[in-house]
Amino acid sequence: MAGINELSRLLKEISPQLDSTPYVFCTVDKPLRECLTLDPIATFVEHEGLTLVVKQSVADAHELAYSCVMNKITLQVHSSLEAVGLTAAFSNALKEVNVSANVFAGFYHDHIFVPADDASKAISAIQNLAT
Repeated sequence: MAGINELSRLLKEISPQLDSTPYVFCTVDKPLRECLTLDPIATFVEHEGLTLVVKQSVADAHELAYSCVMNKITLQVHSSLEAVGLTAAFSNALKEVNVSANVFAGFYHDHIFVPADDASKAISAIQNLAT
């Protein structure tokens, strides 16, 4: 099934869902296969190292450094990877309430990581896009 491209429909059906699990972004100088036991929910290979998004408890147990604790907001709308304007819309909404955002796009949904202390403010700002 193809994702939605039309911005007005994406915003109407945005339906953000908060995962209050504390997640952190870490970087390691190891291949991904050696990090799978950490059960990362997202990874990204950069020149400087491998970025892992893991539960805070996992990072703490393995003494991995991180800078802040985040919660994940998943937009339940099935957005197309070619949709234009959705990221800008929620980024602007979060900017208006002074909340930083780190975004991962999966095949079906966009996932926004926000500082845990700002999660409820972020959810409200994104929900307001649907009105």
